[in-house]
Amino acid sequence: MQYELWIEEDQEQTFCVSGPRGDSARALLGVNAKRVWTVNAQSHFEAMTKYHQYMGWRAYVAAFPDIENVPFDPSYGENPV
Repeated sequence: MQYELWIEEDQEQTFCVSGPRGDSARALLGVNAKRVWTVNAQSHFEAMTKYHQYMGWRAYVAAFPDIENVPFDPSYGENPV
């Protein structure tokens, strides 16, 4: 699944799924928001781990590891890895 990182002028961030599933999140962005990074991941945990690495933050810790480590089902999404 592909994710996108968007930054607004005031440095607020939105990290959301690419494609139609992320439309509702992107609809909340200001007109000057810019997509600054995209990443492919096979699970939510992988996406968040890569996001934390990209931002230079501490390692991502899963709140629900049994769920977050489950690979995405390619038939579920429009951007499978």
